[in-house]
Amino acid sequence: MSDSNKELRVSKIRDGTVIDHVSAGQALNVLAILGIDGSGGEGVSIGMNVPSDRLGNKDIVKVEGRELSQSEVDVLSVIAPEATINIVRDYEVVDKKRVERPDVVAGILSCPNRNCITTADEPVDTRFEVLSDGLRCAYCGTIVREDEVGSHLKVS
Repeated sequence: MSDSNKELRVSKIRDGTVIDHVSAGQALNVLAILGIDGSGGEGVSIGMNVPSDRLGNKDIVKVEGRELSQSEVDVLSVIAPEATINIVRDYEVVDKKRVERPDVVAGILSCPNRNCITTADEPVDTRFEVLSDGLRCAYCGTIVREDEVGSHLKVS
């Protein structure tokens, strides 16, 4: 079989979002960040450990009928700093942008420190400062590493 016949074939989506250049192995965390667990009826395609000139290997996530909010993109930037977000309408990419790491991520993650003010019954939203390799709680200083982000997502 020639190399040209070995390329990945994933069907195009009509309307939605394609998240490309996701760090290899992070596709399932991307779904967790987006709150996609199969119960919402969204059409989802995932390519994992796909060859990439830029990353070596990458994951790709395609979500039908969903455009991402800025807060979702902010959290994605922590686990997929090289990602590109492609908005698709009527099978055409209408907007393409690279994620940019924010300085702060608020209200999306829970702090793993049970003694943190954000885990008490106080009206305090979580706030994490973005570091080069993870996040630091702005209230108690607890560090959440990049590979732990998916397990600290707040359940809506």
